[in-house]
Amino acid sequence: MEEKKVNSFLERLKQKAQNQTNYGGEADMSEARMNAKDCPSCGAGRAKQDGVTHCAYCGFEFLSIKLTDGVYIKKEDNSI
Repeated sequence: MEEKKVNSFLERLKQKAQNQTNYGGEADMSEARMNAKDCPSCGAGRAKQDGVTHCAYCGFEFLSIKLTDGVYIKKEDNSI
């Protein structure tokens, strides 16, 4: 009888192992790539990230951003 309990316990463990899924879902299979960009001024490499506006080495400006009125945020008017 003791052997039957052990077998049923082992069978349940095997069943749980076969039914489990990966934590966080299935892995996204994509080709390897390097997400980097070189500075056109000095040639220094940098990670291509949103929000990086200047080269850390020479100060070259990658993006020039002009703020305009948004839906909820308005430019301040200092003439009052």
